[in-house]
Amino acid sequence: MTEILPSYLQGAWWTPGTDTDAAEVRDASTGRVVARVSTEGIDLEGALTYARRAGQASLGELTFHQRAVLLKQLALALTARKEELYEISSRTGATRQDSWVDIDGGIGVLFAYSSKGRRELPNAKVYVDGGIENLSKDGSFLGRHIYTRLPGVAVQINAFNFPVWGALEKFAPAFLAGVPTVVKPATPTGYLAEAMVRIMVESELLPEGSLQLVSGGVPGLFEALRLGDLVAFTGSASTAERLRAHDAVQTGGVRFTSETDSINASILGTDAVSGTPEFDAYVRQLVAEMTTKAGQKCTAIRRAIVPAEAVDDVIRAVQARLSERVVLGDPRAEGVTMGPLASTAQRDEVLRQVSRLQDGGGELVVGSTDAPNVRHDDGSEGPAPDGAFVAPMLLRFTDPESAAVNEIEAFGPVSSILGYRTLDEASALVARGGGSLVTSVATHDPEVAVALTTGMAAYNGRVLFLDRDDARSSTGHGSPLPNLVHGGPGRAGGGEELGGIRAVLHHMQRTAVQGSPTMMTALTGVWHQGADARPYQESDGIHPFRKSLAELSIGDQVVSGSRTVTLDDIETFAAFTGDTFYAHMDETSAAANPFFPGRVAHGYLLVSWAAGLFVDPAPGPVLANSGLENLRFVTPVSPGDEIRVELTAKQITPRETDEYGEVRWDSVLKNQREEIVATYDVLTLVAKQQAEAA
Repeated sequence: MTEILPSYLQGAWWTPGTDTDAAEVRDASTGRVVARVSTEGIDLEGALTYARRAGQASLGELTFHQRAVLLKQLALALTARKEELYEISSRTGATRQDSWVDIDGGIGVLFAYSSKGRRELPNAKVYVDGGIENLSKDGSFLGRHIYTRLPGVAVQINAFNFPVWGALEKFAPAFLAGVPTVVKPATPTGYLAEAMVRIMVESELLPEGSLQLVSGGVPGLFEALRLGDLVAFTGSASTAERLRAHDAVQTGGVRFTSETDSINASILGTDAVSGTPEFDAYVRQLVAEMTTKAGQKCTAIRRAIVPAEAVDDVIRAVQARLSERVVLGDPRAEGVTMGPLASTAQRDEVLRQVSRLQDGGGELVVGSTDAPNVRHDDGSEGPAPDGAFVAPMLLRFTDPESAAVNEIEAFGPVSSILGYRTLDEASALVARGGGSLVTSVATHDPEVAVALTTGMAAYNGRVLFLDRDDARSSTGHGSPLPNLVHGGPGRAGGGEELGGIRAVLHHMQRTAVQGSPTMMTALTGVWHQGADARPYQESDGIHPFRKSLAELSIGDQVVSGSRTVTLDDIETFAAFTGDTFYAHMDETSAAANPFFPGRVAHGYLLVSWAAGLFVDPAPGPVLANSGLENLRFVTPVSPGDEIRVELTAKQITPRETDEYGEVRWDSVLKNQREEIVATYDVLTLVAKQQAEAA
């Protein structure tokens, strides 16, 4: 791997014609050269143009569900070859457990977005946001919001600590949105990102232009960006601010989101004294955050905020657990649980920041800044002068409001411990960090949890509560999940990555559209009340409930006959179900209720009858009723009233991997006075094709 690390651009692998300016990348444990990196002569503008042309075209042909299926297939392709990635990952200083977080975690993001895309997005190319806004008295003029994909390219600039997960957690939502990606990994670990992209390319699953890789610098990148493009950056806060200030972002319309380093905290609740499960869970988590990925995580705990009287107990417990559990060395050596930092430059930077913390009032109470003895890949013990090893360190600050501890981050296996006297003070210390990705709280007392949340939630992107009930199932302080927002305010960057479908929508434009019901139906793929409909007539031949997905169209409608409600019906239903609520059984009490004219029919009786009014009973493509949503009872129905139902095919969602799909039916119950009695959506599972005759 000592040749120039290739980039993947415009559908082909590329390396520069000369290597005169190539930077050497070294094994984090041994110092041996593992790759050389250069982008001299790279055509970034051509890569962006290719993404906007070929990538937009290929992804634009696919629906959300089709893209989601491809994400799952890419995840399976990476899973089949992940041992190759594990082997390469060890050169970055990652242990097997560290690599699992990065590699399997990244693959897990692809699986998660594949699943969420098929469950929560339509099998379409437009996403409808929120409900209908009726802008006219007669319902002829409507408004609502839609999301459509951005017309440009998503440039993703990643940090060195998670070369696989960091790339895939940005790629997955962009791909699902239909926006092509250009990924730029950090140089120290970019060779692992290159291996990941190579597997994805060799799978032949990627639509043309949907993913490109830049292995090295990106000179002139921002000058080549334009309106419709976006940049997602992970790295230092100072670099983020410099990029955010570029004219392309400030005046050129390029979207910019960042996730940056933050001085994250973990609070030990006042109830979590030594000997409680919460105290033990707190110490386990703190040590894990100090040592996993050698503390090189943007979510790692930098400040352990504990009751003043518990500071010494926590220090002793951390020291004991580190001595018992942590073996520092080459990740390829047997028994090693913590590897080196990513590079000797990173090692030197961490030691420099520790020195600044000490100058700012920190007392080193666990660990040392001296070069540690480590376990080598041959099993021997001793110094590693060419490795990037740093021992875990804990500093104590007697002044919890010290500027240093609340502003300086040593991006490695380094945390500081601060004592607090009140919960308000603990919250205030969290806020002094200037905005965090995550704060965790170890407490079993809901009142403590509520007080701390009230005081410090606004300064965090995520808050984790750890106690005896979830300690085993919790994913931990530093584990972002694709389902939840990853990001934070202030110093943490002010942006969001992940967060379920929210992250997909970051790559799309929300637009308010206005028009007639028929026009809104065409724009959204969802039928709107008042739009053109095709009521079923016997002469049509096929009842809508006898149609397959291939035959059914949005706007197909059933208008039923009427059924009269009698007092005997109401009493029979009450006796049969046990629902003898007074509004159905007691005329005097019902009439005294401001909502009812007297005894009224059960709402669920009316919904049940409605099914009988529109269902065609013979076997057919309709396989099952899968649900009922958005039910609202509008007008009470009295004995002697008549009801009928209008059922209209509202939305049709074929499933990409099954021989059926979902049909959402707009259901409206009306009485003999044409007043709306109830509205709701009926969900049915319908075969894609008619079954062949036996």
